[in-house]
Amino acid sequence: MRWPPWSSKPPEGDRAGPKRPTPWEDPINVTDWKQYTELQNLVPTVLLTATTLVFVHVYRNYLRRIPKVSEIQPGFFRKRSLFGRVTSVGDGDNFHLFHTPGGRLAGWGWFPGRRVPEKREDLKSRTVRFPIAVLSPKVSIRLTGRLYQIHVRLAGIDAPELAHFGRPAQPFSNDALTWLREYIHRRRVRAYIYRRDQYDRVVATVYVRRGLIRRDVGLQMLKQGLATVYEAKSGAEFGAVEDKYRQAEWWARKKRKGIWAGKSGDFESPRAYKTRMNASDQGK
Repeated sequence: MRWPPWSSKPPEGDRAGPKRPTPWEDPINVTDWKQYTELQNLVPTVLLTATTLVFVHVYRNYLRRIPKVSEIQPGFFRKRSLFGRVTSVGDGDNFHLFHTPGGRLAGWGWFPGRRVPEKREDLKSRTVRFPIAVLSPKVSIRLTGRLYQIHVRLAGIDAPELAHFGRPAQPFSNDALTWLREYIHRRRVRAYIYRRDQYDRVVATVYVRRGLIRRDVGLQMLKQGLATVYEAKSGAEFGAVEDKYRQAEWWARKKRKGIWAGKSGDFESPRAYKTRMNASDQGK
């Protein structure tokens, strides 16, 4: 429609002439793939995809919390370490660890929902019964929680045995337990893991910071004369510190520290003690 009516110029929409009709054989709603290959669209897509993949990789390998030994991936052994807080010490050469990947930088200890449980019952697998009132007050379902701790066995050392299963305790077994508890309990440690043993523990060399210095826990126990170098014919794990361990044991024996304080003829190593107890049990 012309406007104003007396104008001799056709409207803007009429200047291009009539629209060309679309033949019926032409494809309808054809996707224009050029827009997906244009640089301004391609670059953000690639960056977003790469960032997502990197984040998933970092989370799965470094920030995912491992609640128990059975969930440690085989590829982690001898290649990765576990960082966490010691929640309990039950023997002279093993303890329980609450895995806190990333440490304080990842919010552990201060960010809501990322606190290490303090109560013993919160650190164990939990079984809770919920009644189903719709069916009957006596009918319930059972929900079992996950194990929250990793059982760690110190690699390369053997501490005196506590009283177990009716067996008497070895001399200095309580001293070793007390020392280890005071040295690492409720402290953050890093465990370099080697393998999973037959008792569902992870064998590891463990380090703890004392002041500004990072200490090898197993090495310190040997220096205190509260452990021996692991003597089993198979299954021994030392990482790269076997020579240091044997030198520390030699030094403690020379200084007659801890288990080496008595007469050499009366000394029985933890390995010899376990061998004797096993033979005694089989003879019963």
